[in-house]
Amino acid sequence: MLAALAASTLFLAGYLTRIALTGTHRFPGGGALHAAYLGILGSHTLLAVLAAPLVLRTAFLSLRARFPEHRRLARWTLPIWAYVSITGVVVYLMLYQLAPRLP
Repeated sequence: MLAALAASTLFLAGYLTRIALTGTHRFPGGGALHAAYLGILGSHTLLAVLAAPLVLRTAFLSLRARFPEHRRLARWTLPIWAYVSITGVVVYLMLYQLAPRLP
């Protein structure tokens, strides 16, 4: 979990740096694909905001050896964190791999 937390922290730092340097990027496609992109991006963003404090609290409980509380919270944290991780990759693929190939 600590390795995943470190990797997520490094990714977030890199992502925020890229946004600061290049700004945001709009999805160039339209129609149903654009709607799907916005739906995935919206759920990703909302759950990412929720995941951050959950991940920090779950890690804190583990480091303090408060395992019953840790397990109870981790049951919610893990699926949310996994969803945010997977949808982050999907958003990237849609924006930078799929969209440039659209006519």
